[in-house]
Order: sequence, then C-alpha cells, then structure tokens
Amino acid sequence: MTTPEFHANPDNFCYRHPGRQSFVLCQRCMRTICPECQTQAPVGVICPECMQEQRRSRTPAQRRADRRWGARSMTAVGGRPLITYWILGITSAVSLLQQLPGLFGPITGALQFAGAYLYPSLSGLPFEPWRMLTALLVHGNFIHLGLNMLALWMVGQQLEPLLGRAKFLTLYLVSGLGGSVAMALIDPTQPTVGASGAIFGLFVALIVIGRHLGGNIIGALVVLGINFVYGLIVPGIAWEAHVGGAVVGALVALIYINASRRRSARFWWIGLVAALVLVLLVVVAIVPPLIITAGH
Repeated sequence: MTTPEFHANPDNFCYRHPGRQSFVLCQRCMRTICPECQTQAPVGVICPECMQEQRRSRTPAQRRADRRWGARSMTAVGGRPLITYWILGITSAVSLLQQLPGLFGPITGALQFAGAYLYPSLSGLPFEPWRMLTALLVHGNFIHLGLNMLALWMVGQQLEPLLGRAKFLTLYLVSGLGGSVAMALIDPTQPTVGASGAIFGLFVALIVIGRHLGGNIIGALVVLGINFVYGLIVPGIAWEAHVGGAVVGALVALIYINASRRRSARFWWIGLVAALVLVLLVVVAIVPPLIITAGH
C-alpha cells in the first residue's frame, strides 16, 4: 500500500504519463519514465526528448550510417557490441587456459593451424580443416593475447553497432579464414595461432566503410600501418595471416557496401560472402598442393 506522500511526489511517476508509476530514470535528464517512453541506450535507458536531442547532434557520417547500414535496428537492443564481448570472453578463456602449466602444448596442438592439416596425402597429418578457425582461439603468450583483445575491443566498439551482429560476426570469421588461407598459400608447413588475421580484417573493413561514409579514418590507418610494419620486422609473427585477413576484410566490406544499395540487401550480402568463402576454399584446396608437389 502506498502513502499519500508517495502519490503526491511526481518523481514516482512518468513525466510524460503522470498516471503511470515507475522507478526508472532517463540516464541523461534523470526524469522518471515508464516502459513505453524508454529507449535502450548503451548504459540504461533514455527518454524520447533526449533521444531526439541525441539524433539531432549526430554527425553527417553517423546519419549516413543509420540510413545505409540500418543501425537503427541495433538501438532496439541498446547498440551494445555483444558479439565483440562474446569473442573477447571466449578467446580470453581458452587462451588463458592454454597458458596454465602443462596445458600449453596439448591445447595449442589441438587448435593451432598449419596448411599441412589440409593435405593429409602430402603431409601425413590428419585432415582437420576446422583448425583454420580454431587457431583464432589460442595465442602464443599473454602479450600476444592482450594486444589482440585490446585491438578487438577498440574496433568492435565502433564496427559492430554500425554493421549489426550478424554482419560483424561474419566479417570476423571470414577474415580469420582469409588469414589461414594466406598461411596455407605462402607457408603451408608453418604452424600459426592467434586472432590477428581476423582483427586485421576488422580494421581494414572499418577503414573501407568509414571512407565510404565520409568519416575520419586517419587514426585507423596509422594503427593499421604500425601493426603491419611491426609484423614484418619482428621475427616469429605470422605476417601472412595479417595480409590475408586484411585483404578478405576489405572484400567483405566492399560486399556490405554494395549490398546495402540493393533492395534485397540481406540476400545479396549473404550470397556474395558465401561465394567469397567458396572461392577461398577452392583456392586453398588447389594451389598449396601444387606448391608442395613442385617443391619435391
């Protein structure tokens, strides 16, 4: 039972609907709002007036992103980059488990990738093509893991709300696949671990899409350039995966851009990305055996 003082206090009721009791506040103006007036934000909810003000303050690039990429569909769930968080959590858990005493060898051996796993008749190893993606889950050491997860968190905060969760996850996985394909093409006998190829694909996609929307891409270009050079000059880094992930990430970004202009956008981007994956698999199935055979 409520007291007369409770009913007399307007802060206990929605400011737009005084007859509706609520205890939820707009995170921006701190006024009470009922469920009908709540719009999910990255943290908490905001009222309709604050939502309108937020939309008016968007930059031209943000408005174009809303129109072309359907970013409004993300606001219904708050626009939080949940796929980024899930990838961070799963990858970190597996990689941290990998670093425990006695587990590095078994876990690394079970999940790492080398082109030789695709050609059992030539290498004598079992045929295990899933390693092209499981290698994204394991890392060489804590520094390797920390740098990759930091980069993923930085780019995922921007790219996932822009693309949507399905496109972002697809971009991540296909870019990682591209990194593994590049390793199999360039150095099929070299084992590799890490999510670097996928993350390079995300960075390049952010640059391609950001340029298309008229955004400022200088910062992303600088970070990408530093990491490319670092991978080339420091021994032990699989620069081949970086190149493969970057090239495939750019191709997927171009697919997204062109598909967004068509009436059946979802049909087009799914079909074109599936075709790209098929091409990658065909190439990796044909070219490295020729290279290995020629070497013998």
